This record gives sequence, C-alpha cells and structure tokens, in this order.
Amino acid sequence: MSTVISTTRPASFASARKVLFWSGIAALCAWVLIPIYLVALGAFGGRTSVYQWPKSIFPTGVSIEPFLLFLNTEGVGAAFMNSLGAALITVVLSILLGAPAGYALARYTFAGKDSYRLLVLLTRAFPLAILALPLTVSFIRVGLYDTVLGVGLVHTVLALPFAALVTQGIFLGVPRELEEAAWVFGCSRIEAFLRIVAPLALPGIVATAVFAFVISWNEVFAASVLTVSNRTLTAYLLTVLSESPLHYRFAGGLMLILPSVVFIFAVRRYLFAIWGVSSK
Repeated sequence: MSTVISTTRPASFASARKVLFWSGIAALCAWVLIPIYLVALGAFGGRTSVYQWPKSIFPTGVSIEPFLLFLNTEGVGAAFMNSLGAALITVVLSILLGAPAGYALARYTFAGKDSYRLLVLLTRAFPLAILALPLTVSFIRVGLYDTVLGVGLVHTVLALPFAALVTQGIFLGVPRELEEAAWVFGCSRIEAFLRIVAPLALPGIVATAVFAFVISWNEVFAASVLTVSNRTLTAYLLTVLSESPLHYRFAGGLMLILPSVVFIFAVRRYLFAIWGVSSK
C-alpha cells in the first residue's frame, strides 16, 4: 500500500505542476493577445464594429478599407517613417555606445567603477519634463530641433543606461578563459572580441536592440516637444487623433503595435537563444 502511495503522489504532483504551468502560459497569452485583438477589431471593423456590444469572437463585416483609409490620411506615412528613422538611430547608437561600456564594466576593474554604474542609472532619474526647456533651447542652437536625428539622440539617452547595464550582464556570462585562449592562439583583443565574445553575446545584444527599439517607438513626450513638422507617429497621433472618430484611433493604435511585433518576430531566434531555447 505504501508503495502505491509513494508512486502516485509524485505523478499527481507533476501533473499539477504541468497544469499550473500551461494555465499560466494561457493566462499570459490572453493578457497580451486579447487587447491586440480588440484593437485590430476596431481598426478593421469600422465605426459599426467599434460600438458593437457584446463583441463577437468571430466578427463579421471586417474590412481592410477603414485601416487603409487611415493610412491614406495626410501625414501618417511621413510620421511613420520619422518614427522608424528615430528608432533605428536609437538602436544603432545604443548598441555602438552601450555594448563597449557594458564590456568595460564586465571585464575591467578601474577606480570609480561602482560610481560610474550608479551615474549611468541616475541619468534616468531626471524626468524629461524638467529637461524639456533646456533641450529645446540647445537643439535650436545646434540645428537639431524638429529633426529625426535630434529625436533619435534623445531616445538614445533614454535607452543607453539599459543597454550598458544589460550588455554588462551578457558579457559577464561569457567566460574570460575563452578570450584568453584566443589571445594564446594569436588573436588581438579586438579579434578575440569579434570572433569569440560577440557571437556568444549576440542574443543578448539583439535583446538590447529590441528594447531600445521599443523605447524609441513608444516614446511620445520628447517627440512632441522637440518636433513641429517632423513628428514621430506617436506624437502625430497624440495631436491629430484627439478629435478623430474612434475607429481611427484604433487604427492608429494598431499602427503603433504592428512594427514592434514584426521587429520582435524577426529577431525571435536570438531572443529564444538567450534563454537557451532553440527556434526552428
């Protein structure tokens, strides 16, 4: 009798853990996907679908025409390209500046290392509302006001602390012995970094790029203050869609969601690899 109990309890415990695990996965997917589904329903369903209640799981009368009408609105295409340009600038500069800083923090010991790490974090302690006026004056003086490059530089400042500290953790996970072995076989420090460290740290660097892209794509305050005619999509939608029909607002929301989802889907292989999960 005791043998039966000892063998059935672990089995029931394992099945309960499995049910709990998949229930959590289902809840998380519902938490993420249901709002996106409702936004897409409002964007493609037009005015009728927006005000319909209760919502049907399989809606009828869905058409791409309301979303295309939103895309043809004057200024949407230019704002989209401005957002894309600012996000790409943010990603490139965050990686080019943040990865070397993270590598230095991970590999070298120098005076003031802890203070430097703290100062990197303190750059996020000042809200943009306080810095808006001096930033505007400085950008006007140097000719960066109302430019995509100016917005990209501000977004880089927002993403850079995250990039430096995350890449530090990534480089700490790459054994130093691998670099030392490369030096023994004749590689310089730069060659050892490019051939050994960079490929191993690539999933973490890609993850950093994803978060830098999302930070830039979703940021609205700096883009609203520092631009007038060359506004990003978030700033444009904030000013233009406040008086627009509700289904236009849903179309704008879907327009903001899709690029981030596409970008993350495109680099999903590297994101899975950072946790040791293969994607085929």
